[in-house]
Parts: sequence; structure tokens; C-alpha cells
Amino acid sequence: MTAEENAARYRRWFEEGCSRGNVDLADELYSPDYRTHSIGPDLPPTREGLKTFVRALREGLPDLDCPVEEVVAEGDRVAGRFSLQGTHTGTLFGIPATGKRVDVGVMVIARFDESGKWVEDWANWDQLGMLQQLGVIPAPAAA
Repeated sequence: MTAEENAARYRRWFEEGCSRGNVDLADELYSPDYRTHSIGPDLPPTREGLKTFVRALREGLPDLDCPVEEVVAEGDRVAGRFSLQGTHTGTLFGIPATGKRVDVGVMVIARFDESGKWVEDWANWDQLGMLQQLGVIPAPAAA
């Protein structure tokens, strides 16, 4: 597969899997041997763990949208920047609904195999900012 084809698969996951909640799309796009280095200690770093994570996000943020803002692809790697946006109307990772909107930045670097399956990734997202937007953690005082 070409870098451009891998970039299209990357975008498709965030547009359909994340934003529309079609988590079973992971079975098509991700390798059965997929491993993430970023999902956290309470979930397995597997395709099923990823699906559980996205379901939990959508439980807390039912109107979740993950607009992709930028994608760069070269060789077997795709890097992208997108947002997690939604209204906290359900329980989110144990946090009761606050009714507040969140908009946090996310960056994911993914590696694809020769057949175009997503096999590995590394993510970084603004968890502290999300908790501050929800009012769970106070924002720092202005100087």
C-alpha cells in the first residue's frame, strides 16, 4: 500500500470509527496483531482494547466528533492531529456527566503493514486539559 492509501485509512478510522461510533470498523482496518503504546493501564493494548476505549469515550460524550486537522504520511507511517470534541452528558471514565463541552487536541503516529493494516500506534492527547474543561481539576490561576 502507498503512504496516501494508509493516510486515507487513518482518516477513515477517525471519521467513521471515532466520530460515527462504528468501532467494528477496527476489524477491517487494524491488524489482528495490532498493539497500541498509549491506551492506558486498564485496557489491553489490542484492537479490542481500542474498541472498548472508543465506546467509553462515546458513552461519556455521545455527540463525540473527531475532526482530523492534519495528516502527514511517509512510507509505512502516518502522523496526524485531530480533536476530541463533545458534550459530557454521560459517565466518562467514571466521571459523572457535567453537561460541559470539551475540545482537546490529539496526535497519533501509526504504523501500517504492507497490506495496509494498522499494526501499531503511539498517541498523545491533552487529558489534563479535558479534565480542566470538565471542571474536575481546576485550571491554573491567571498570572
